[in-house]
Order: sequence, then structure tokens, then C-alpha cells
Amino acid sequence: MKISLIIHDIRSTHNVGSLLRSADGFGVDVIYIGGYSPYPAQSNDTRLPHIQKRQTSQIAKTALGAELSQKIRLYDNLAELLTSLSDAGNTLVALEQHPSSVALSEVPKENDIVLIVGREVEGIDTAILANCSYIAEIPMKGTKESLNVSVATAIALYELTR
Repeated sequence: MKISLIIHDIRSTHNVGSLLRSADGFGVDVIYIGGYSPYPAQSNDTRLPHIQKRQTSQIAKTALGAELSQKIRLYDNLAELLTSLSDAGNTLVALEQHPSSVALSEVPKENDIVLIVGREVEGIDTAILANCSYIAEIPMKGTKESLNVSVATAIALYELTR
């Protein structure tokens, strides 16, 4: 089983760097980055040089080299990407607290999995959730209702790869 990761609309360069590092640690096959998420320097990068340099430098602080070792693909249209990945037989799993979510441990591991993570505060848009095979959450026991997106993703990758 292969696992891919979609990073969508994550504002923080430090969260993106941490996501890349966790993806490396758990053997993620491909990382797709899009929306307004910052990303490390890419070939044919269209950003202004000073923006590219600043974002890459900030991501590198937490990625610690994973920004260089991971297969990163940028996308412009998330709906098209989700359709393509689903048509290829992948199970699309959104990591999100939602009335219809299941515990992460209940996600079947029979097919390749695409884990989707999104906005730090607002969560993943409902239109995206509608395209997913599963909406999964990490059961919380304390007084806080959620975890930082990079921490939650690391936990989810651990669960999905064990």
C-alpha cells in the first residue's frame, strides 16, 4: 500500500515543513501541495525570486532536508486532482472532525491511500469532503477539540502505516 499526502490551503510555512518531515518519516510516496499553501523551490517555479527564497528557507527550518528528498507535485485544481486519484483506485481520506467522520483506525488499508489535510482553523471545505471516500478523525480525550495540523497528520500517517 502506498500513501500520498495532499496539503491544501495550509498558511504556515512551519506547518508545511513539519508535514514534509513527517511524510518523509512515514514513507509517503508523493506530496501534492496547492491552494494558498507555501511550498519549497521547484523547477520552473513561477514565484518571484524573493518569495521563493523566503518560503523555501522558512519551510527548511522544520523540514530539515525533507523539502529536498520528497516527491512534491504542485496542483492548480483540487477537484481534478481528487477525481484523477480516485479514478486510479486510491482511497481518499480527509483528516477532519465532522459529524460523519469515523475514527482513523476504521479506515481500511486495502488500497493506496491519499490523506488530505487542510486549513488550520476552518478545516477542510465541505465541497472537498464530499469527494472523499472517508472523513476520519483522531479521537480526542482532553479539553482541547483538535491538534495542530502537522501533529495530527503525523499521528494519522502513523496509524495508516502500521
